[in-house]
Amino acid sequence: MADNNLESLFPRLRRFPDVEAANLQAWDATDRLLLDTAAELRAAGQVASGGRIAVVGDRYGALTLGVLALGWHDAGPVRVHEDLITGERALRHNAAATGLTEGFEQLPLADAVEGAALVLLQLPRSLAELEEIADAVARHAASGVVLLAGGRLKHMSLGMNAVLERYFGEVQPQLARQKSRILLARAAKAIHGPPPFPVSERNSGLELTVCARGAVFAGTGLDIGTRFLLDFLPEIPSVRHAVDLGCGTGILAALYARSHPEARVTATDRSAAAVDSARATARANGLDRQIEVLQDDAMSTLPDACAELVLLNPPFHLGAAVHAGAGIKLIEAAARVLAPGGELWTVFNSHLHYQPALERLVGRTREVGRNPKFTVTASVRRPQP
Repeated sequence: MADNNLESLFPRLRRFPDVEAANLQAWDATDRLLLDTAAELRAAGQVASGGRIAVVGDRYGALTLGVLALGWHDAGPVRVHEDLITGERALRHNAAATGLTEGFEQLPLADAVEGAALVLLQLPRSLAELEEIADAVARHAASGVVLLAGGRLKHMSLGMNAVLERYFGEVQPQLARQKSRILLARAAKAIHGPPPFPVSERNSGLELTVCARGAVFAGTGLDIGTRFLLDFLPEIPSVRHAVDLGCGTGILAALYARSHPEARVTATDRSAAAVDSARATARANGLDRQIEVLQDDAMSTLPDACAELVLLNPPFHLGAAVHAGAGIKLIEAAARVLAPGGELWTVFNSHLHYQPALERLVGRTREVGRNPKFTVTASVRRPQP
């Protein structure tokens, strides 16, 4: 019966509002392995059947809705933490589509794992993000918590075991299945002192204090694409309202705001960790009155034609897949939000060849600079029809 529940559930799940394509799906073998492993532990009495369940890193709702479909929410609502707002919205959309709208709560990380007897985790790619999650589970979950952390073999490393071993007395890699593996962690250690994140670091070259949570891309460092775009900061026009789209830790927003003190800057990202980091970076550099930070999916809450400038360093991965769809979605969003005559300044991996899309979706595009890996372009928003 349980197998039938999942077999009927998974094909109905969508990635919406995230990018959808024929080669992308809303669940993977790791979701199924996590649920099957949890079922085996429950049947063996190794996880209390009445204990609270938490789900962390559920990309589109497969884990959360799988728990509900299997009828395991006997200790109250499943508590869910997803860093990406697209994941949160996808879960709600899939819940409505499958009729499983009751029985889960979407919460910040610490609240999601509070008192949990079982935590199901889709392993993040970043060891820093895994450390922040492991620390939260060890601090806040029930004393006998079992953490099942699953991932695709090609993205797993021994470093993940080492991170978990800092917070749990027992870490057991399970047998692999369909190129996925579970790390079972239990016997949480007593954790003292402050949490490991957020962290802050002074970048002497930028004369900027950068703050970062574990899940944010590049941590307190400066990724090489953003570094190249910053070479052209003196050429970027002065405007009344600028947007840093996909802001990460907020370095672009902070440096633009500092260079243009009369400008209002909106920093936006779909990641809660990035938004928290960018807000802290603005505050640490005395720019929090000038910079507004918001979590959003491709600026969906900003009105049309409200900005004269958008700065963009688009991602070229969707989860584990290299895919240009995420960048195209953000370019389309920039075209909507830019006022006629406004400019989109973009840095991207040159092999992605975004120029035709920039010309088509935004307007006249010129190449500002190129190095062996990246291209920087400036696109002028054409008049609205």
